[in-house]
Amino acid sequence: MHVVLPGDVDDPTAPSGGNTYDRRVCEELPAHGWRLHRHLVDGAWPRPDDAAAAGLRWVLDGLPDGAVVLVDGLVGCGVPEVVVPAARRLRLAVLVHLPLAEETGLDPGEAAELERREREVLDAAAAVVVTGPWAARRLGGRAAVHVVEPGVDPAPLSPGRGDGSGLLCLASVTRRKAQDVLVRALAEVADRPFDCVLAGPRPDPAFDAELTGLIDRVGLTGRVRLVGPLTGADLEVAWAATDLAVLVSWAETYGMVVTEALARGLPVVVSDAGALPETLGRAPDGGLPGAVVPAGRVAPLAEALACWFDRPEFRVEVRGSAAARRCILSAWADTARHLHAVLDGMWRRPVAAP
Repeated sequence: MHVVLPGDVDDPTAPSGGNTYDRRVCEELPAHGWRLHRHLVDGAWPRPDDAAAAGLRWVLDGLPDGAVVLVDGLVGCGVPEVVVPAARRLRLAVLVHLPLAEETGLDPGEAAELERREREVLDAAAAVVVTGPWAARRLGGRAAVHVVEPGVDPAPLSPGRGDGSGLLCLASVTRRKAQDVLVRALAEVADRPFDCVLAGPRPDPAFDAELTGLIDRVGLTGRVRLVGPLTGADLEVAWAATDLAVLVSWAETYGMVVTEALARGLPVVVSDAGALPETLGRAPDGGLPGAVVPAGRVAPLAEALACWFDRPEFRVEVRGSAAARRCILSAWADTARHLHAVLDGMWRRPVAAP
């Protein structure tokens, strides 16, 4: 089978949930008998220039008729003029990490155009793979939508600092991830002791400058730190110093950092956007391993943080629920097994004549 991926999928300076998902399924699928050929395509996806679109066309045109092909939706969903003709002769599956129109900051006309282009691609695909039930509901109306949730790697329990003061927001520094909302909420509880690390790529200079200015203006310089992307040993050090993870995005189709935190027994505060409440889930006894707050609203987030800082018994309770939730998380081997079932079903079906 062939897998078509963004050119930065292996770039350590651009970590993302989508890139992690792509890499891990490529690592796991050979255990099910697949021989994988990865094709990395550079471009400003999902709005590529002519050269990037031509590069994608060249890759797809070079694949043999009837080949099983998994295309990352970030690459394929914005260019139906390239992907739809290829779908007529290939067994094509599209992996949607985030529906294109869900990106934050789009004007209505741009969102509608991206949704139209994505729908054209998905309607032509033999299968559509999404990372959770929320995305399946969002795309709606397609019998060929398959939910294949991300797995998580086993991890040691995080010791944290023990006093609840270590906070980590692990996400690309963009408006959709709402770090500005988190900073404003932290300013409301600035009389409590805390240190908050904002770790992740910083691809939006305008938002980055706005966020840096906000941190300074509310008097949290040194207490809220933008540290860029963390990987490997540096990321493990950050997790070990964390008591509470926070992800209060405006939109998420899954939120892999939530399960990465839970794998370490860490509670998480999430927004109610998209799939985040489902990803946070509950412990087997029904306990909530963190808190859910309304997306974009500072006051409820500040109240949840105050509860965390002020009530040691609450911290013990949600930490216990996180440790219990940790025991029922799915592994990447489960993800690969489910994806294999989708791809194997495609392989066994005849491909339409071009």
